[in-house]
Amino acid sequence: QVQLVESGGGLVQVGGSLRLSCVASGSIFTGRTMAWYRQALGKQRELVASMNSGGTRSDYADSVKGRFTISRDNAKNTVYLQLNSLKPEDTAVYYCAAYNIFINRPDTWGQGTQVTVSS
Repeated sequence: QVQLVESGGGLVQVGGSLRLSCVASGSIFTGRTMAWYRQALGKQRELVASMNSGGTRSDYADSVKGRFTISRDNAKNTVYLQLNSLKPEDTAVYYCAAYNIFINRPDTWGQGTQVTVSS
């Protein structure tokens, strides 16, 4: 069974940092774009960052540029999201996603990890 399992969320103060990890099982990781999304309470899920299969290209939402960094270790089937200079508006459930290579959209999701930034 293909799975994505996130970890690393928690409670942090404004200006703090966290590192999220997402481990993929099965064949889901190889050759796929991986991404992090987030969903705040009462809001729609939004794309935070994505990285292509080779790790040569990454894209970020404007709201996190310069603060968050996505990376991947293909040998470990793991994608990371480093969150720095956190703000209260970064509070959300963060989801790892694997893209379908044919339609270039997520087709597999993790269960999510909560990030809460306190002021």
